[in-house]
Amino acid sequence: MNQEFNFVENGGVTSPAGFLACGVCAGFKRSGSNDMAMIVSERDCSFAGTFTSNLFPAAPVRYCREICASSPNVRAVTINSGVANACTGLEGYQNTLRTAALAAEALNIEPRQVLVASTGRIGVQIPMDKIEKGIREGVKLLSHDGGSAAAHAILTTDTRPKELAVSFSVNGKKVTVGGCCKGAGMISPRMVVAPHATMICVITTDAEADNAYLAQVIEKAVNASFNKITVDNDMSTNDTVLLLANGSSGVRIAAGSEGSGQFENAVRMVAEHLARSIVYDGEGVSKFVSVEVSGAANDRDAELAARAIANSPLCKTAWFGCDPNWGRILAAAGYSGASFRPENVSVYFDEMPVVRGGLDAGTPESELAELMKHREFSIKVELGEGSACCTIWTGDFTYEYVKINADYHT
Repeated sequence: MNQEFNFVENGGVTSPAGFLACGVCAGFKRSGSNDMAMIVSERDCSFAGTFTSNLFPAAPVRYCREICASSPNVRAVTINSGVANACTGLEGYQNTLRTAALAAEALNIEPRQVLVASTGRIGVQIPMDKIEKGIREGVKLLSHDGGSAAAHAILTTDTRPKELAVSFSVNGKKVTVGGCCKGAGMISPRMVVAPHATMICVITTDAEADNAYLAQVIEKAVNASFNKITVDNDMSTNDTVLLLANGSSGVRIAAGSEGSGQFENAVRMVAEHLARSIVYDGEGVSKFVSVEVSGAANDRDAELAARAIANSPLCKTAWFGCDPNWGRILAAAGYSGASFRPENVSVYFDEMPVVRGGLDAGTPESELAELMKHREFSIKVELGEGSACCTIWTGDFTYEYVKINADYHT
């Protein structure tokens, strides 16, 4: 544990002062479980967001980008699970505007103070009667203890909610950063700051900060967390990370100010925990694998090699089968586009040598296979060309992954 922070027991998106949330059944899911969440601040929030770089952004993503570019503050986020509202054209965008307007009316705030996110099936128009029902019921249930209910309500193929909150002190005043997210499949985010099936994350804080600074903070945090995970190398149309700061703690944070380092580390810690939680809960995932490439000539080569290995179906199926087929790892690095000399390459499973100088290191396959039975292990690839490095968190491919995605219908 980092001694700089206190971990909030059962912490989540409402752990920071001044935030409320709820989860309700609006009727999107056939199961009848909760499928819509609202997260609301009692005060105006500074904010920033990062969003998918997919060329088919969902209507809520397009809308939130515009809000980030034009609105000074926000107060609320609505999230529905079951329909992505992606590839739905003008009608889908108008439905997003209508969602914001309905929430604003119910909360007595301005429509452009409402952010909207959706997750679920692509290409389906969102049923607005269910949105209206969710908002109508949701405002009645908003609570300072509603963070967990919200985290449950936004799940799709996830098997469990993902939440965390940490706190720290600045001049004797407590600042809290909390968050929740969903995601299990269609996970390979490459999000960018705006303006400058699905992963959705909301991070809240009771610190005071301006929008420009929050944009810098969330960009760094996302690049170190969500942009470093992959489950299946499929980028969603709906990837969204939002950071809301309402100032209820009475502590102002700015770039270089007292407490700024703690704040930035706290946001990154929450983001990294939530990102790793997505991989742990990936569709059918039975192994959590850290692919660590070092010794690359530059950052680009390090990431190219790490992503190629992490996304290789042959590598991922071998990990599932506890098959130490290291040739697949070398092959993926070799076609990745990274530049290196094969005779310089070494590979380790955790600390166990697998390849030296591009050749078999001689460790018995039975020992490597035994290591691969662990729930979590690392693949370390040293390219021997420089000092650049990159880590990508991923999982294996199992029979269950195929079953989930062959049968998926929210």
